[in-house]
Amino acid sequence: MIRSGIRARVFWLSILPVMVISSALMTYLAYTRIQELGQSLVERGAATVRHLAPAVEYGVISGNPEILVPLLTSAAREPDVRGVTVFDGAGRMLTHAGSTRERTIPAGVADVQGVTRMEVDGSLLFYAPVMRTVVTTDDFQMPEEEGEPYLRQKAGWVSLELSKDSLYAGQWQIIWQSVVILLIGLAFSALLGWQLGRRITQPILSLARSVERIGEGHLTERVASTDANDEFGVLERGVNHMASSLQAAHEQMQERIDQATARLVYQANHDALTGLVNRNEFEHRLGQAIATARQHGRTHALCYMDLDQFKVINDTCGHAAGDELLRQLALMLKELLRERDTLARLGGDEFALLLENCDLKDATLVAEACRNMVRQFRFKWDNRLFNIGVSIGLVMVERDSGSMADLLSAADAACYVAKDRGRNQVHVYQPADIDMARHRGEMQWVARIHKALEEDLMRLYWQEIRPVDERNPACHIEILMRMLDEDGGIILPMAFIPAAERYALMPRLDRWTIESVIDTFGSTLAERTRTARNGCMFAVNLSGVSLKNREFRSWLHAALKERPGLGEMLCFEITETAAIGDLVTINDFIAELKTFGCRFALDDFGSGLSSFGYLKNLQVDYLKIDGAFVQDMARDTLDYSMVEAINRIGHKVGLKTVAEYVESADVMDCLRSIGIDYAQGDYLHKPEPLSTLLPRLKQAGVLSP
Repeated sequence: MIRSGIRARVFWLSILPVMVISSALMTYLAYTRIQELGQSLVERGAATVRHLAPAVEYGVISGNPEILVPLLTSAAREPDVRGVTVFDGAGRMLTHAGSTRERTIPAGVADVQGVTRMEVDGSLLFYAPVMRTVVTTDDFQMPEEEGEPYLRQKAGWVSLELSKDSLYAGQWQIIWQSVVILLIGLAFSALLGWQLGRRITQPILSLARSVERIGEGHLTERVASTDANDEFGVLERGVNHMASSLQAAHEQMQERIDQATARLVYQANHDALTGLVNRNEFEHRLGQAIATARQHGRTHALCYMDLDQFKVINDTCGHAAGDELLRQLALMLKELLRERDTLARLGGDEFALLLENCDLKDATLVAEACRNMVRQFRFKWDNRLFNIGVSIGLVMVERDSGSMADLLSAADAACYVAKDRGRNQVHVYQPADIDMARHRGEMQWVARIHKALEEDLMRLYWQEIRPVDERNPACHIEILMRMLDEDGGIILPMAFIPAAERYALMPRLDRWTIESVIDTFGSTLAERTRTARNGCMFAVNLSGVSLKNREFRSWLHAALKERPGLGEMLCFEITETAAIGDLVTINDFIAELKTFGCRFALDDFGSGLSSFGYLKNLQVDYLKIDGAFVQDMARDTLDYSMVEAINRIGHKVGLKTVAEYVESADVMDCLRSIGIDYAQGDYLHKPEPLSTLLPRLKQAGVLSP
């Protein structure tokens, strides 16, 4: 498109002016010659008829037409003459030679003194009067009539008809000659224009082809330089220089791209902190090892390693210290391995080791060597020394070992058993291991919890927390969590809560519980409880895992901020062990939520070893006494004394006390005698589905109808 376009443009730019000027000039010349040809015919006809008029005077005056025949015949033989006719003084035809059109003089001709010309049907008619000759002598004078001088009289007329055929033929000849000359001139001009266009466009087309190929990536392309000093030479040298610069820049860029690609490939397959292969690359290599085990019967070993007490270093010295520890351990562990072995960091403080072509005995020796090296390692940070350990789970990769997921799960489970048995151990996976079975059971509960959340199999129940003093009209309700099994049966929380806490699922469960309460009651209930006789408070259990989860705390803060008045109807129950585990974080969380009107209860109080020592540091509102002391207090004096002491200390620090697991009237009487504020248990109220709560509150008069 570029080549044909520019060449055509140059051609038309060179030929169009020539075409316009040549056409205009030839048209003008042809028109002029045609006009001259017509004028010549007219002049010839006028001259002929003018000369014939005196010649036929005698014959007209004498009335003898025969003497005119030779003259007329001779005149009719002239080129283009069709006929000659002579008329008498009355305008009637006397004689003629050739063809004649008129028998009489046409009207208007008789009154004209000179030659008259008419054009009829492709012919030119010329009329000239035949005048009487006046002879003047000395002794004779023409008479005058009526005072007027004597005038020459018309004796008759002579008519000449000329054909225009030769004129037409001459005109066409002129036109064809002009066209031929014009075409020859245009052809010659076109040839010159084409040659000129080629001379002009050849360097441009060469530049265009080179630039096009350079643009397509052929950076070695160069323009064939003519070493000329004109503009084209400058352009050619400029394009070649540009191509050389682009080629050099491309080579440098390609080198950088190759280096960046290599870095990206390395980063995609390696851990940025330790330089070890990452999970993706490790799983790829493990997959290849599994394939060789199945196809060729080879034996490999997979070790799953989890550092012990790593969190202590992170919490006391910061993540920078933890990162440095991981880097040093990675370098030390690599020194114990063969070149074909693979050590990977799976994330956090978890590592994996693949020992190819290694039996169980050698794999155990390598695992023990890694464990001993980590155990003997002393990590120094800010003049402080730390001892750490590592728990290792070992599983063999053989022909019938199962899928990659099965192997990783088995290695993880074996590592968990090593930790559960005291840490800093190597545990070899055994399918019949009791500890392994328990761990696998927990893993199954994790899957069931995910399924319950996804398929809406979680349910909420409620249980009344009743004032021991019947004169107290307070409405206090605890929200309880349940799960449905495949047959629709109820699963109590103690069956799945331990697994949820161990595998960090409690933030999701706690969030689901709070969202369900909001969806069921929301701000409408909060408004109605404020306008009713007594406010109604809902107690919701929060796991220690949720309390330490920053994302969960941020969500709860936003939810309370979006719903004014909601916090005043919520009381969050936290366990004593969770509160003691991170006292600063829990107190900050309690202080933040109390700004929304929320209240807090310390659940299962008395089960810890240092309960009374931590009680004064927790900003809670309610103290829920552990049911282990309450349920047998009517028969066990020690339990009675514990409940009494907890109640007394709780009141001393300004807290309301709640007794759990109230199962009989005798226990209820004991609580009254001690002065407990609230009681909760199946004796007072058995848990019911949450859907029954609103009708019950209306029926009890807690809410206005």
